[in-house]
Amino acid sequence: MAEAASAPELRWLGRVAYEPAWREMQLHTDTATAATRDEIWFLEHPAVFTMGMNARPEHLLAVGDIPVIDIDRGGQVTYHGPGQLVVYPLLDLARNGLGVRTLVEGIERAVVATLAGWGIEAYGRRDAPGVYVASRKIASVGLRIRRGRSYHGLALNVAMDLEPFARINPCGYAGLQMTQVSDLGGPSSVRAVAEALAPRLLHSLGFEQAAVDHSATSTWLQDVSSR
Repeated sequence: MAEAASAPELRWLGRVAYEPAWREMQLHTDTATAATRDEIWFLEHPAVFTMGMNARPEHLLAVGDIPVIDIDRGGQVTYHGPGQLVVYPLLDLARNGLGVRTLVEGIERAVVATLAGWGIEAYGRRDAPGVYVASRKIASVGLRIRRGRSYHGLALNVAMDLEPFARINPCGYAGLQMTQVSDLGGPSSVRAVAEALAPRLLHSLGFEQAAVDHSATSTWLQDVSSR
């Protein structure tokens, strides 16, 4: 992997409605220049189902009162809700020596390493992106690449109501069971999981110096509205 420029700015955004965050990602991607610093956003969303560009409506089983939004990432349907850590890497892939596959695998490796710190044995699957514990899925990965830049990203279940996943075929797989960090002996705080994941994610994506520089989290109190 080519040596990256500077480490991304890490931003903790708290709980943000899905569509404004999505539109802000698009705006960031469309207005970025060669001088624009990469960013990685850490946040939660209120309850929402999102349908990827190839998503089939038959995978929506009984959504009830949870809104459904058609979006521009790859993949099928998934669920976001309180207690789930969402991570959006807004990266210039060429500048950081990343391809789409290396980015996906880097995200998965970071999650696996983070979970291992709590004694949770997890793995990624090349045929079905995401991270799994035994036969259950704990994290989903779905990206969009535009203008050579990535957005969308990772959804890691931490301490949430998993029931809405039963209202869909998660990621297009009928009967796929979900699990979460807090049920497997890890923390129930989304922020704590974000802080554990951040240095591992930077390291996995090739930002070696920043990975051991815990001051990188000093920008996390910034809000997306301050941009």
